[in-house]
Amino acid sequence: MPLLKVDSISAGYDDHTVVDELSFHVNQGEIVSLLGASGCGKTTVLRAIAGFEPVRGGEIHINQQIASSTTFCNPPEKRSIGMVFQDYALFPHLSISDNIGFGLNDLSTSDKHYKVNNLLSAVGLPGLGKRYPHELSGGQQQRVALARALAPSPDLLLMDEPFSNLDVELRERLSLEVRDILKAQGITGVMVTHDQHEAFAVSDKVGVMREGRMLQWDTPYNLYHEPKNRFVADFIGQGEFVVGTIVTPESFETEFGILHADRSCIDSVGKQVDILLRPDDLVPKEDGEISATIVERAFKGAEIMYTLQTQQGTRLLSLFPSHHNHALGEQVRVCIAADHLICFPHNH
Repeated sequence: MPLLKVDSISAGYDDHTVVDELSFHVNQGEIVSLLGASGCGKTTVLRAIAGFEPVRGGEIHINQQIASSTTFCNPPEKRSIGMVFQDYALFPHLSISDNIGFGLNDLSTSDKHYKVNNLLSAVGLPGLGKRYPHELSGGQQQRVALARALAPSPDLLLMDEPFSNLDVELRERLSLEVRDILKAQGITGVMVTHDQHEAFAVSDKVGVMREGRMLQWDTPYNLYHEPKNRFVADFIGQGEFVVGTIVTPESFETEFGILHADRSCIDSVGKQVDILLRPDDLVPKEDGEISATIVERAFKGAEIMYTLQTQQGTRLLSLFPSHHNHALGEQVRVCIAADHLICFPHNH
């Protein structure tokens, strides 16, 4: 049975619908993310799960108990949830230990001290309990916020853009550390983010949202390789669409010749389709069938992302090993090495 079940909920204000009949569930010990652009409704969903926002339709269940419906809203303090906010929300006048132990008044002094020290070690901050928030870095403060949320041993941890105030390198490192901490503690987590790299690094499942609806709830791998619609395909990862004509359900005529799929995609022979080619589908090769001009380049350390333009004007993205250091305007050759093809009806 799922620990969290969100069943066809709707939410909004006045005459404006923010979340529209949205459903998903989270099993015990899973970490999931709601992913989408600003204004898509993901934070409203998180607030509804927390009990800060009423629902206009549908139900939310936590631990098989109804938490929200159109006629009932269990208060946040009775939902066995922890919250980690974007701005840390630490008490500046309290020490780190007192911040973490703030909600543990039902424990004895010795038990409270023991639990706080264990949590400090779990989040990688042993021995820092006597310091104050202003004496810590942003990454350390976010670890304290995480420890404070975990202190009451919640069944469910909710995280609202928890790493967005951190620089890119720290964000990536801390997101992996948080995943390890939650997995070690067996905590179920729901995170809201607009950063797909963050969502993919942390999550077992990711829900892509748009205009208050859930477009696809799936594993990161499937979202990248098996997007259910054009928006998800465009939103997740990078790539360019090329036009093809269906020859058979498994093959397509394109300006680059016949491309073969490993399964039937669309069965309307003769119709045009848009085929998504990811950067990793185009591999540098001296005698590759595609000759193109480099029009943009982005150095990524171990790799360089080149934007290519063919003689017909088609743009493609290709990842080259970084020792293939080509200049803008240079001609290169690549070949298509797609394991399977993602295609949709042609967008005129």
